[in-house]
Amino acid sequence: MMNPSINIREFSFTNDYDRILKLWQSIETGMNVGRSDTPEETQKKLERDPELFLVAETNNEIIGTVIGAFDGRRGAIYHLAVHKEFRGQGIGVMLLTEVEKRLQAKGCLKCLLHVLDDNAEAIQFYKNRGWQHVKADLVFAKEFYSVPPE
Repeated sequence: MMNPSINIREFSFTNDYDRILKLWQSIETGMNVGRSDTPEETQKKLERDPELFLVAETNNEIIGTVIGAFDGRRGAIYHLAVHKEFRGQGIGVMLLTEVEKRLQAKGCLKCLLHVLDDNAEAIQFYKNRGWQHVKADLVFAKEFYSVPPE
């Protein structure tokens, strides 16, 4: 069921950063807040493609987020989160649909996302919206702790 009082808009660092961080920290499972979510790293994201960082709000309260990224070839989706008191109202669908539309408008042909393996609710959510688990792909990660010299 879609909620007509929900507004989807672009993230504003000055007005929204503290509120989205609080939302992310309140998510019970499936959300990791880490080094990429600091103010400095969030500002870097906004320099690249601010139109892909969206929030859902009602009555001036941020109740959902999604971050899209596009490198010119592939897209990615991060931090799709909805406050627990507002789940089941179609807010996650609204956020996902809007970021997918914006990625496609940029020329994105393929998009990836990561879901923690213990987040069965999110896994089913994405499957219900046409996302497929790619069993042949393994995800590797490497953390960088210093900036290489120029």
